[in-house]
Amino acid sequence: MSRTKKILAVGGAIAALGAGGAAIAGATGGDSGENAKGPGADKATAAALELTGGGTANSVERDGENGATWEVEVTKPDGSTVDVRLDDQYNKVVIEGDSESSNDAGQ
Repeated sequence: MSRTKKILAVGGAIAALGAGGAAIAGATGGDSGENAKGPGADKATAAALELTGGGTANSVERDGENGATWEVEVTKPDGSTVDVRLDDQYNKVVIEGDSESSNDAGQ
C-alpha cells in the first residue's frame, strides 16, 4: 500500500471515530447523566421537591434502580438529604436516605 493510501486510510478512520463520538455525545445529552438538564429533569426536580415538602435539589439524573426512571437528590428543609426516585410519569417509586450523606430513612 502506498504511503498516500495509508495516510488517507488512517485519516478516514479517525474521522469516522470522531463522527461516532459526536453522535453518541448528542444522543446522551440533555436529560441524561448526572446533573441532567432539560424539561424532563425540570419536571423530576419539581415532583421531588413537592414530595419532600420543599428543600434544595442537589442533583438530578436518569436512574434504573428500584424500577425508577429519575433520581433527584434533595436536601430537605430539616437538613437531611434523601434520594427521591420517580417513575417515567414523575410519580414516587421510593424516597430513601442518601447513603453518601445520611443514614436516615428520610421518608
